[in-house]
Amino acid sequence: METRRTFVRGLGLAAGVALAGCSSGGGSDSGDDGDSGSGGDASDGGETESSDGGSGSEWTETSTVEMTDELAYEPKKIQVESGTTVTFENVGSIGHTVTAYEDKIPDGADYFASGGFDSLQAAKDGYSNGQEGNIPKGESYEVTLETTGTYEYYCIPHEMNGMVGTIKVV
Repeated sequence: METRRTFVRGLGLAAGVALAGCSSGGGSDSGDDGDSGSGGDASDGGETESSDGGSGSEWTETSTVEMTDELAYEPKKIQVESGTTVTFENVGSIGHTVTAYEDKIPDGADYFASGGFDSLQAAKDGYSNGQEGNIPKGESYEVTLETTGTYEYYCIPHEMNGMVGTIKVV
């Protein structure tokens, strides 16, 4: 009986160590912590690591984002210089949108959404009334970002599937 208790106690300790290792995993993004002036990065870290493995936790320097049939923006996190035009290409067979979260773009930045909408509510309404803003397969959407900071965006019909992305403008 004593051996069994020792074994179970050992499992509990091992689980605690494993959980402690997981909880410090969010902190391993220390390169991002230094420049996370916005509150968006803190919530981004855990979600990105769990849903996308290691690749989602790094910033990719590119101005092209692919929208896929796997209901994902690839890469999920990009970094560009101010004044860069970012191109979203639909490489899949189903339609997607690019819709900025109004409260998760830098202060003073222009709002953006495929379909040319000037607010999040207008983009949602447009999509519900005839799929306005939908980017069909083989087509693309471009936006030029001037204001430095972090921009978070999503696909209206696939947000619940985790189709979200982040752009850091430096």
